Amino acid sequence: MELHQLRCFVAAAEQLHFGRAAQHLQMLPSALGRQIRLLEEDLGTRLFARTTRAVSLTEDGATLLRDARAILAKVEAVESNLRNRSRAGAARRLRVGAIDSAAAGLLPPLLRDFRARHPEIAVQLLEDKTVRLLPKILTGALDLAFVRPPGRADKRLEFRDLLQETAIVAFPRRHALAGRKSVTLAEIADEAMLVPDRRSRPHSHDLTVKLFEQAGLTPRIVQVADEKQTIINLVATKLGVAIVPRWTARMAVSGVRFVPLRPKQTGPGRLPLAAVWLRGSRDPARDAMLAVLEARLRSYAREA
Repeated sequence: MELHQLRCFVAAAEQLHFGRAAQHLQMLPSALGRQIRLLEEDLGTRLFARTTRAVSLTEDGATLLRDARAILAKVEAVESNLRNRSRAGAARRLRVGAIDSAAAGLLPPLLRDFRARHPEIAVQLLEDKTVRLLPKILTGALDLAFVRPPGRADKRLEFRDLLQETAIVAFPRRHALAGRKSVTLAEIADEAMLVPDRRSRPHSHDLTVKLFEQAGLTPRIVQVADEKQTIINLVATKLGVAIVPRWTARMAVSGVRFVPLRPKQTGPGRLPLAAVWLRGSRDPARDAMLAVLEARLRSYAREA
């Protein structure tokens, strides 16, 4: 079992589509398939169940996915730590991860304010999903991350609730409702809805479902996609509309208009954002960023 094979397996397991996984790894689908077959032969078990219409993980595949993520995160942490130690005299660094909407909405003003106070600290950024960021905090590959807090949090992690993003609706630019100042759920009840995959983005998926449940309605879901950017691009092609966090509007895409929901939603209709770090760890650079965040959080929250 080789690290390259594990990386190929994790990409295929997360995408459940060999073509997209191969594109993500910048390799040919046939080469990806060969690596998966070699891994299955080496382990003596099938990792994927394949049909002409879909790819899914077997029970052994699901078990390996959990372990493979941990292995690759540990390898990345070891590599990162060794690189850091080899750079004697390098500037102080803070490794920060963030989900996509936080990267678009929270990080720009936070980094501006942080750099003004601490120009001596270099910040490295990683944008990814919550399910991928949390293991990197545990292994030491990241010092701080901005994530959707999970339902069951690892006790080794320290979370600080920050704010809750409101929901807006992404419409194709020429949609009849795209020019409105706001819309209600009743007005979009019959629209084809695009939602994220719940396995990788449970909060964003449930945002649409719970909002409709609150209103006594059922969403007409026509397409599930893994990446929020993909969903916005699908909206631009007029495949449907999508309910997304407010900061998604900062991901500028031609052919898409964002319209607020009326009235503003509360409770399950909002998406929580939290800061997370390794419990009990000491890091002056991280604490400095948290101090800036605490001082400016009310201002940032007004934009969410």
